[in-house]
Formats: sequence, structure tokens, C-alpha cells
Amino acid sequence: MGFVGLMSDAAARTKGLRWLSAISAGVLMCKIVYDFTDVISSSFIKAYRKLNRKEKLEWNNRGFSTFHAIVAATGSLYLLFLSDLFSQADDELIINRTSPLSDTLLGVSIGYFLSDLAMIFYHYPALGGVEYVIHHVLSLCAIIQSLISGQAQFYILLVLFTESTTPLVNLRWYLDISGRKSSKTYIYNGVALFFGWLAARIILFVFFFYHMFVYFDQVKLVYPLGFYSLLVVPPAMAAMNVFWFWKIARGMVKTLSKARHSM
Repeated sequence: MGFVGLMSDAAARTKGLRWLSAISAGVLMCKIVYDFTDVISSSFIKAYRKLNRKEKLEWNNRGFSTFHAIVAATGSLYLLFLSDLFSQADDELIINRTSPLSDTLLGVSIGYFLSDLAMIFYHYPALGGVEYVIHHVLSLCAIIQSLISGQAQFYILLVLFTESTTPLVNLRWYLDISGRKSSKTYIYNGVALFFGWLAARIILFVFFFYHMFVYFDQVKLVYPLGFYSLLVVPPAMAAMNVFWFWKIARGMVKTLSKARHSM
């Protein structure tokens, strides 16, 4: 084996170690935030102490779901629009651009989705039904492929940015389970969720498909499984987003109608 081969093996081992460390950090993050949510909620939130075991389980689960969403959305925003990773001035094909930071973010998200999926299966169906399983499996398949191949990270980060709506979804559940469904905060949250979902999970997906169309000459260069995944997974997730958006819109209209009649 020559010097170049030794360097390649060393680089591969370093990259593999970084991936494993990032995934492990994602799992550890979920565990720490889960326990931290339980401790803080038990100490300072009266409504939490009145919940049954199943409700506390979901409360804490949504704690690390919210934390991951903030990390994923913030990291994706920086990599997509603030860093130079996908700058037009770079001659490297967009589909082949990666960085240690983008690899780390994808690894952490893999750790989160593995942790959450494990909890969903273990407590099924307390933490979500078939739609959550499908969403997590599709997300894992797409992120793992992108991390290992080093391709299409631009599109994976766009999808990860849609996690920015998750804190609003979780806050809505927290308010509901705490008996604050008639509060102004619940109403404001519903309106924010409607527009946030519209921007991050409907309009952003339109941009996603438009970008794929414009750069389809590059998209076709993605390895076969990744290429067909890009043609199948995003449309499937977009369809689920539209379905959930329809439910969010109905819920918002219902809540606003009740608020108007109670005035």
C-alpha cells in the first residue's frame, strides 16, 4: 500500500470516527434533555405533576424533540444561507459539497431520529402512530445515505430546516395537556404554527423541487439509490406535510371561531 493509500485509509477512519461520535452525541443529547425536562418540569410546572405516566413520557419526549429541532434548524440555516458551503462562487458541484460541520449536524440528527424511533416502537402507539414511523424511517434513510455518500447534503439540510416548526407543534401540545386550550397563548401559537408550517413545510418544499428542476443535470449525477430517493422521499414527505397542514388549518379556523364567539 502506498503513501496515498495510507492517507486515504486514515482520512476514512477519521471521517468514520466523526460520524460515529456525532451519532452518539445525538443519542446522548436526547437522553440528557429527556432527563433534564423531567427534572425541571417536576420542580417548576404544576400541570406536569398532575399528568399520568404516559403523558409525562410524551412531555419529556417532546422536550428533546424541541431541542433537536432548534439545533437542526439553526445549523441548517447557517450552512445553507450564512456559510460559504453552497456559495455560487464555488466551482464544486452543489450535490457534492460537504463539510465537517454539515457531517456532524447530519450525524446528530441520525442520533435523534434513532432515539425517537426506538421510543416510538417501545411505547407504541403512545408516542405516535404509523405516520410518525414512516416519517422517521424516510428521514433516517435520506440522512444516512447523504452522510455516507457525501452527496445531496444541500437538499437534506433544506428538509432538516423544516424542523423549525416542531417547537410550535410541541408548544401546542404542552398548552393543550396543561388545560390552557382556551388561552390567548394557544390561539397565538395556532396562528404562528399555520404561517410557520406554510413557510417552512409548504413554500420551502416548492423551492426544494424548483431547485432540483434547475439543477437536475447535477441531481442526475447522484449515485443511483440516492437519485431515486430524491425522486421518492421528498414528494412523500411533502404529501404528509400537506395533509398535516390541512389539519392545522382546520384546527386554527375552529379555534378562532370559538374565540370569536366567546367575545
